[in-house]
Amino acid sequence: LAILNHLELDKKNPESDRNVHRIIEALKLAYEDGLKYIADPRTMEVSVEALLSSSYAKKRAALIGEKAILPAAGNPNGSGTIYLCTADSEGTMVSHIQSNYSGFGSGIVIPGTGISLQNRGKAFSLDPSSPNVLAPGKKSFHTIIPGFLSKDGRAIGPFGVMGAFMQPQGQLQVLTNLLDFGMNPQEALDRPRWQWLKKKEVETEPEYPEEIRKALALRGHEMSINPNHNVYGRGQIILRNSDGVLMGASEPRADGCAAGW
Repeated sequence: LAILNHLELDKKNPESDRNVHRIIEALKLAYEDGLKYIADPRTMEVSVEALLSSSYAKKRAALIGEKAILPAAGNPNGSGTIYLCTADSEGTMVSHIQSNYSGFGSGIVIPGTGISLQNRGKAFSLDPSSPNVLAPGKKSFHTIIPGFLSKDGRAIGPFGVMGAFMQPQGQLQVLTNLLDFGMNPQEALDRPRWQWLKKKEVETEPEYPEEIRKALALRGHEMSINPNHNVYGRGQIILRNSDGVLMGASEPRADGCAAGW
C-alpha cells in the first residue's frame, strides 16, 4: 500500500491491465523486501518504520514502469549523497557535496558537533599492487565531486550531480548539454541519461530516444533500460550569465529545488 500511494491508478476502470500490472509490480517489490528483512522484531536489522516510510516507498515505486521487472529487495536503511550550491549578488559562490557513504557512515560522531564521520575507507583495495591499496594516512578512491565552472578566470557557477559511480558520468552529460549543445540549466538536467556499467554494457532511462538506443546497439554497445531514475544521478546548478543574472535549476530525479531571495 505504501508503494501504491506513489502510483496513479485509473479509478474509473478498476480491472484495466495497467492497474493490475502496477498492483502486481508493487506486490512483487514488497514481497522481496519482506522475504529479506522481516523476522522477529527483536532480531530485525531494519526497522518497520524504515520499510514503511514514504521516502523509501517512493524509491520503490520509481522502479515500476510499463513492463514487468525481475524484483529485488531494496535498501530501506539507505545511504547517499547530498549536493547543494549557493551564490550571492557579491559574487560569492559555494559548491558543496557531502556523503556518509553508507548508512550513518562510520558511526563515529565528533564530540560536541553532531558531525558524523563517513566510512569511505571501505572503498580501499586489499590488492597490494593496486594504487588504491589500504595504507595509513591515505585517502581512498571516491566520487565526491563538487563541480565549478569558470571561463577566462571568471566564475560562472557551481554545479554537482550526486550518484556514486554515476557522478562523473552525469557531470559529463550535463556539461556537454550546457556547453556544447547550448541548453539552459534546467534543460541540461532534465534530459534523459545513459549510464555505462562495465565493458560494453550501457543502460538508459526509459525516456531515452529509442532510435538512438537502437543505433548505439548497432555500434556494438550492449543496451538495456533501467526504469529506476535514482541511479542516473541527481543534479543542481547555479550559473551566472554575461549580464550577471543568476540562474538556478534542480532536476526532477531528486527532492530538490532552486530558490532565490
